[in-house]
Amino acid sequence: MSRTLAFLGLGAMGRPMAGHLARYTAETGGRTLVWNRTPERAETHAREFGSEAVGLAGVAAADVIFTCLPTSAEVDGVLAALEGQLRPGTAWVDCTSGHPEAARRQSSRLAGQGVAFLDAPVSGGTAGAEAGKLTVMVGGDAGALAAVRDSFAFAGKVVHVGGTGAGFSVKAVNNALLAVTLWATGEGLAALARGGVNLGAALEVINASSGRSNASQNLIGQRVLTREFPATFGLGLLAKDAGIAADVVRTAGASAPVLMSVEALMRAAATVVGPEADHTAALRLIEQMNGTELR
Repeated sequence: MSRTLAFLGLGAMGRPMAGHLARYTAETGGRTLVWNRTPERAETHAREFGSEAVGLAGVAAADVIFTCLPTSAEVDGVLAALEGQLRPGTAWVDCTSGHPEAARRQSSRLAGQGVAFLDAPVSGGTAGAEAGKLTVMVGGDAGALAAVRDSFAFAGKVVHVGGTGAGFSVKAVNNALLAVTLWATGEGLAALARGGVNLGAALEVINASSGRSNASQNLIGQRVLTREFPATFGLGLLAKDAGIAADVVRTAGASAPVLMSVEALMRAAATVVGPEADHTAALRLIEQMNGTELR
């Protein structure tokens, strides 16, 4: 189907995601418009992928608007700037790792303009974005999703998880679980290091046993033990997501002491290590606490 798509936010995830949209619309006879707070980044994207760099007002011409911004606050700012300019029948798909309450507020605001809103955060990291194999968890009206599902050219899996805000809730809990396994594995390895155990060998055993996780298999060996800590997903953003997960717990009136604790741990790590560091650098706080490096 020939559509005009727009993508707002060309960061580490957004840039390749928008690239997949541009390739998709080139094949289907549509257009992909791109916008970024730094216009030069949008212009570079247009040269590289064949998208069209536009000013913010220009995205109002799109049939489907994708946003991938740092937080729901930035999405609120864009919505305010486009107030009254969007066409009825447009779909707004927010791939930001946002807040469920913001999704409900934004959905209501857009409904008054005849625009459907879907909260559709993604998982899979920069590698998944580059490969076009991201997992998308979508909250909102199932019919609205069905109408635009073929436009998710950056996705390997799209799952409708419930009503408005459900996508953001699932994403926050998913990332809190990442934080839990990352931190817990770091604690265990620090104890082993202090006892003189070879950590490479310990990880080999863990990854062939019941204690394995994404953190142990794909993160700690490649990023922590090597001391590389490549900047992919910021520690400050993981702390933010853990905080959203804690809000989800509180709103549900649930009991989740581990998830509530990991919020505090991630915020402490972001304060001590720095919010711009890669999320795996949270383990540097564990290293300070134990007086040992994980190598």
